[in-house]
Amino acid sequence: MAEYVLHCMAQSGHSYKAALMLELCGADWEPKWVDFFNGETRTEEFRSTLNEMGEVPVLVQGTNILTQSGVILDYLVEQFGKFGWENDDERREILRWTIFDNQKVSGMIGPLRFMRSLAKTGENDVTKFIDGRAKGALAILNKHFQKNEFAIGTRPTTADLSLCSYLYVRDETGIDFEPYPQVIAWLDRIKALPGWKHPYDLMPGHPMPDAK
Repeated sequence: MAEYVLHCMAQSGHSYKAALMLELCGADWEPKWVDFFNGETRTEEFRSTLNEMGEVPVLVQGTNILTQSGVILDYLVEQFGKFGWENDDERREILRWTIFDNQKVSGMIGPLRFMRSLAKTGENDVTKFIDGRAKGALAILNKHFQKNEFAIGTRPTTADLSLCSYLYVRDETGIDFEPYPQVIAWLDRIKALPGWKHPYDLMPGHPMPDAK
């Protein structure tokens, strides 16, 4: 068994954050598919043994179990000494952008992509609201990357790995990314990192098992 086991699914951008970090760091790791769409995260077994919150990703290293992607990324920085901070100011800046991602980027684009491409709910007041919030966040990122190569400056950190999580499946979001060329250029810079893989190539579960 690998040293790190990541309970995840290919459709989860939050799982992708952890999976990409593990891959870029050259970790001895393996993904373990979680059948989210058939209710595995809602089972008593999953919640009692892996994550009481009923979510992925879950990272297991021996007897150590970590949940929440931001916590996992922070832990892996300490494990590998990569994609982290050089001083306290940088650590807080990484945290600032990670929180922004969870609230405004992943926190909006993830549900929007789920509704439009996975649940196929059709357009409604909810998708309209989330769409507007997501585009507002993308505009902020586009302006930021006019002057910055990466989230906190000239080198990639876990803030970038958090922010990019749902943006490599942007064709599934229903958002036109043409107005955000600096975001696309930043995503290409991350994609150029040695070891980068698309979420569907990094984690199991795509296409979904019930796909025809």
